[in-house]
Amino acid sequence: MNTLLQPLVRLYWHVRTIGASPELDDYEKRKLAIFNILNCMGLMNGIIIPLVGLFNDDKMPLLAWIVAVSPAFISGFALFWVHKRRHEEAKMIYFIFYPLVTALAYATRIDVGIELFFFVYGVLAVFLVKKISHAIIAFGFSTVMYLSVFVIWTDYDTKLAELNPGFFIFNHALAVLFIFFSLFLFKTENNAYLLRLHKKNDELATKNAEISRQKQEIDGQVLLLQKQTTELKELDSLKNKLFSIIAHDLKTPMYALRNLFRNIQQYDLPGDEIKVMLPDVVTDLNYTTGLMENLLQWAKSQMQADAMKKQTINVTEVIREVIQLLRLQADSKKVYIESKLDMPVYIYADKDMVNLVLRNLLSNAIKFTPENGYVFLGANEGDSFVEVFVQDTGTGMSEDVLRQINTSNYFTTKGTANESGTGLGLMLCKEFLAKNGGKMFVESEPGKGSVFSFTLPAEHAA
Repeated sequence: MNTLLQPLVRLYWHVRTIGASPELDDYEKRKLAIFNILNCMGLMNGIIIPLVGLFNDDKMPLLAWIVAVSPAFISGFALFWVHKRRHEEAKMIYFIFYPLVTALAYATRIDVGIELFFFVYGVLAVFLVKKISHAIIAFGFSTVMYLSVFVIWTDYDTKLAELNPGFFIFNHALAVLFIFFSLFLFKTENNAYLLRLHKKNDELATKNAEISRQKQEIDGQVLLLQKQTTELKELDSLKNKLFSIIAHDLKTPMYALRNLFRNIQQYDLPGDEIKVMLPDVVTDLNYTTGLMENLLQWAKSQMQADAMKKQTINVTEVIREVIQLLRLQADSKKVYIESKLDMPVYIYADKDMVNLVLRNLLSNAIKFTPENGYVFLGANEGDSFVEVFVQDTGTGMSEDVLRQINTSNYFTTKGTANESGTGLGLMLCKEFLAKNGGKMFVESEPGKGSVFSFTLPAEHAA
């Protein structure tokens, strides 16, 4: 069965593609396929109808036989022009000569009963002819032929229904079949065209989604590149700042310490003179020690950005350790440090980073607190976070200074004992707190001291 159908299928697709050219879009190709199929049907009708007439009746006039065989010649000629890719000319041949030959069938003064074909030709012309002017001409010509032979001229000597009832019924059945088959072809091709459009729309939607996804990725990469560019600029600025610190600020205390020991060695200084010089040297060394620790911690954080070790930390113990570490600096200025914590308070963060933050904040508080002043350290527990604070009774800060601290990574002023600073400590505090999910806050008034506080996740919120 498949062997028999394959040649027919190949013939069908060959007929569909007669005269098809790359210049035609998909919709025009489908209309051409319908036109070709209709012409093949006309070609077969021009052969079959005369044969049927021969076997049923031989009394039909010569003109009727000419009309019966004319579809074979018209459709054959139309297919020839289609093959030559003269599509519009082929369609006009079809839609002019078919109505004309159909009208000639009535010239025998016999009502052959094929008036339905006039409607078919008119409707098909509207659908198949590309140019509007040609479609109007073809439709109008079919209408004129119909009115001429079936409305204006109605005086027929014979009716086919009486002369040959079988042939009359066959003509009507053929017209109905032709109409149905034409509409079926239009519906099939239109559905196939719509399905293909739907598939193309789906493919286009998929491609658009892919393009949108790629655009989002590119936008993300652009934002990442911009962020990296900004970070590189900040790192470059930080590098210049660090080189400036290393080149200038570290040199002074080292020279002071070297000069002290050289004078002791060369001039055999007495103890009293050495004691006079020691406080300044100790102050410089305290500054240098804090600076070195900040530099090392910053370098460590940059080289091991992913090496954070968050853990449960007892803030009370960390505060006790920091107070012990900076006790000497506070005692040299006669500043009293007091912890407000007696019970353990737990947070979840990197211990070294929290230690550095507290050490810098406490060192700054001592730096800006005059003699006999106080610095208090404590913590307040919230539902999901812990607030740690360092409060001093120092000089306080103006609104302009507060604004600079909040908006600048680097800000420093001289302490109450003329202590130096680089501003690196506060920058590290902000950076380390951000890495641990925290944030720093500053409250201060001139002459009323300052409160530096920061929040970190509580142990149970980790």
